[in-house]
Amino acid sequence: MKDIYELINEQLDKKESFVLATILKKLGSAPREEGTKMLIRKDFSIEGTIGGGISEAMTIKLSAEVFEDGLYIIENFLMSNKDSACLGMVCGGDISVLLEYVDCNDSQMVEIYRKAIELKHCGTDFVMITKLSEDRRKIRGSDKWICTETGFYGMENEEIWETIKNIRVNFKETKIREIFIGKERYIIEPFFNVESVYIFGAGHVAQKIADITKMLGFYTVVMDDREEFANRERFETADEVRVIQSFNNLENYDIINGSSYIVIVTRGHVYDKDVLAQMLRTDARYIGMIGSRSKREHVYNNLLSEGFTSEDLERVHCPIGLNIHAQTPEEIAVSIAAELIKVRREPKDKTH
Repeated sequence: MKDIYELINEQLDKKESFVLATILKKLGSAPREEGTKMLIRKDFSIEGTIGGGISEAMTIKLSAEVFEDGLYIIENFLMSNKDSACLGMVCGGDISVLLEYVDCNDSQMVEIYRKAIELKHCGTDFVMITKLSEDRRKIRGSDKWICTETGFYGMENEEIWETIKNIRVNFKETKIREIFIGKERYIIEPFFNVESVYIFGAGHVAQKIADITKMLGFYTVVMDDREEFANRERFETADEVRVIQSFNNLENYDIINGSSYIVIVTRGHVYDKDVLAQMLRTDARYIGMIGSRSKREHVYNNLLSEGFTSEDLERVHCPIGLNIHAQTPEEIAVSIAAELIKVRREPKDKTH
């Protein structure tokens, strides 16, 4: 599954305008979170989802108006549990959805989205600010800005500078919200680190894992020291396939952060141990290593002798994956992906 910003940029590359639907507010048990986006093409085909059901169908129908005049719409869908039951829906909950026209001929709009995907690929957190003018109700590229903790992209605007200063006071705590500057309305949207899966090893199991993690929306990176294994022919769906010099001296692993998931499936316990030792020095959200319990004890004892603590090793999921008695590479990949989902959905202060 491609990131919504990749899909946006693909549409712009094709010189095709579209309508972008964004959930601004959510109350109750609506299925998707605030900030969730759905891309609607002129033929009313879609990419992404804002939860399905009647609210999504009505959003797609409303997009026809936005295509016609280019003016944004904010629509509130009030779906009480009683209403939902009448419509055959399991989830109730209310949502507020912004529908905006994205013009492929607006060079500033294109540039803003180019910058957004660039920052996402670099793993840089950013906040997008969108002005909703009550006068003309048309969102242009000059009505969008991006700020990082140190950078700024978009048209110079004194009012926006004040907002950016306020955002940077508690940058990491930014939530999607509406603000007013004078009579003008703005949407503040944070886009924090992409969840990335780093797969160390490029064997048969790694192939199956990469296909599933990409489908689940993880930015998927495969690494191995063998070019005949780590290549595009074997890993067509992965975002990156890297041939590294050695597993015992990984470069640039400082990019691994609290949104990173580590899957260690190399071809031997020596390599697994080398990778694990380096990954334990990172803030990775998840670290999993393939292998039996006896292999785990051997690797752990070596690491303890090198100065790692029992508390360090408690971070590691080994044997990797949920216990579903998996045997084939496909089954093992499913068990690992299921464990990644489990960790992804847990509160961030609960890591094992």
